[in-house]
Amino acid sequence: MEEELIRQDATGLAELIRQKELTARELVEKTIQRIERLNPLINAVVSTQYEEALAIAEQLDRQGSSDRPFAGVPILLKDLGQNQAGQLSTSGSRLFANYRASTTDNLVKRLEELGFVILGRTNTPEFGFKNISDSSLHGAVNLPRELTRNAGGSSGGAAAAVAAGLVPLAGASDGGGSIRIPASFNGLIGLKPSRGRVPVGPTSFRGWQGASSHFALTKSVRDTRNLLWHLQTCQLESPFPLPTLSQDSLYQPAKTSLKIAYFPQSPVGTQLSEAAQAAVAEVAQALRDLGHEVVELDDYPVDAVALLQSYYLMNSVETAQMFSEIEEGLGRQVTPDDMELMTWAIYRSGLTIPARVYSKTLQDWDRFSHQMAVFHETYDVLLTPTVADVAPLHGQLTPSDAVRQRLIQMDHYTMSQQQELIWEMFAPALAVTPITAHANLTGQPAISLPTYERSDGLPIGIQLMAAKGREDMLLSIAEQLDQTGAIKQLAVSQLL
Repeated sequence: MEEELIRQDATGLAELIRQKELTARELVEKTIQRIERLNPLINAVVSTQYEEALAIAEQLDRQGSSDRPFAGVPILLKDLGQNQAGQLSTSGSRLFANYRASTTDNLVKRLEELGFVILGRTNTPEFGFKNISDSSLHGAVNLPRELTRNAGGSSGGAAAAVAAGLVPLAGASDGGGSIRIPASFNGLIGLKPSRGRVPVGPTSFRGWQGASSHFALTKSVRDTRNLLWHLQTCQLESPFPLPTLSQDSLYQPAKTSLKIAYFPQSPVGTQLSEAAQAAVAEVAQALRDLGHEVVELDDYPVDAVALLQSYYLMNSVETAQMFSEIEEGLGRQVTPDDMELMTWAIYRSGLTIPARVYSKTLQDWDRFSHQMAVFHETYDVLLTPTVADVAPLHGQLTPSDAVRQRLIQMDHYTMSQQQELIWEMFAPALAVTPITAHANLTGQPAISLPTYERSDGLPIGIQLMAAKGREDMLLSIAEQLDQTGAIKQLAVSQLL
C-alpha cells in the first residue's frame, strides 16, 4: 500500500480520495509515519503541525472534496516566505528560531482553499542565500539518493521531501534558481513561473524586486500544470500583475513546429560537466525528432556576467533593507554573532551602495528583459543545462578560509571591492549553477526537467525558458518529452 501511494502524484491522490478509495485522514496518517521514519536520514522537515493537519483531514472527510481539486493531499511548505499564522517561520536563521508568523500569506491561503493539508515546513539555508541547504540553525539537507551530497537550495528540504516520497509535491520558491537547482539535483520537475503569475503578499509584494517567485517542486507534468492552473492569478494590488492563462492555452495539444535555440555552455565562462553537456544534447535531438527546429547558439542572448553582477548588487541592497526592519523589531543592532558569515557579508555590502547605483541596476534588468523579448521574436524557447553538474558533496561549495577571513573584514572595503568579494564568495556555487538566475531578473518562466542520469544514478536536469507569460509553451514541450519517455520517472526503488 505504501509503495502504491508513493507512486501517485498529487492529482492521483486527490482522485483516490474523491473516489473514496482512501480517506484524507488515512493519507495524512501514512504521510506522518513516513516523515517520522525517513526525515532523520535526510533532514528535510524542520517543523511539523500534525495535530492541526489531522483535524483538517477529518474535516475534509466529513465535508467531502468535490469542490477542492487537491482535497486531502498532504503538503509541506518552505520555511521561508510561506507564512501561516501561528506557525513557525524561521527563514533558516538563528534570529528567527522561535518566530511564529502573525499573518497567513496569500499563497498559503490559496493552497488551503485548494484542499491541501499542511503538515509542516522544510529546511532552507539562512534567508535563502545559497544554492545548497546547510543552515547553522537546522543543519544540512541530505540528497535522498546519496546522503553524502547536499539536496540543493534554497528549496533543498522541499526537494528532498518529494524525492524521498514524503509528500507528492512541496511548496518552494525561486529567487535565483532555488526551485530549479534542487529539482535538477533530485530528479524532479521544477517550474519557476513568470513574474506576477502566483499570488504574493500581503506582507511582501516585490520579493527581491520581482526576482523571487513561489510555486512548488513536483514529480509529474500534470501536477505542475494543474497546480499552475489553480494557483495563477492576476493580482492588481501587486506591482507585477500578469494576465492569466486560459484553460485552452494551458491544456492545449502540444505544438510540433516551435523554433528552439540551445546553448550547451556556461554563459559566464565556467566549465560544464560531461553529464550537463550530454543532457542538453540528448534533449536537443529529442526535440528535433518531435518535429521542432532546433538551433545551436554561438553566443548567449544577454551578458550573463553583467546580469549576475546586478543580481548580487540587488541582493546586497535588499538584505540591508531587510536588516533595518529586523533591527527595528529587535530594538537593537544586529552583530556578526546573529547570523552566518555569508549573510553578514551580503548585509554589510548593501550599506555602501548609493541609491543612484541601485536605480541603474534595476534599469539594467529592464534592458535584459527587452533583449530577451527581442530574442523570443525569433526563438520560442531557450534550452540550456539547469546546472553544471550533479548535486555537490557536503562542504564542496564552502568558500576558502582566505575568502572567509576577508568577509569578516567587509566593512573595511570600498563598494566596488565589496562587490568583487561577493563575486568571489559565490564563485564555488556559481561554478555549479551559472545559468538559473537569468530568468529571475528578466521575469521569464523557466522549468527544469529530469531527463538525464549519470551512470551512478545521480540526476541532472535541463532547463527550458520561454517568453514572459508563456508557461503554457514550457508545459507543452514537457508533456511531449514525457510522452516519449525522455523525462525520468521518480522510481520507488530509488527512494529510501
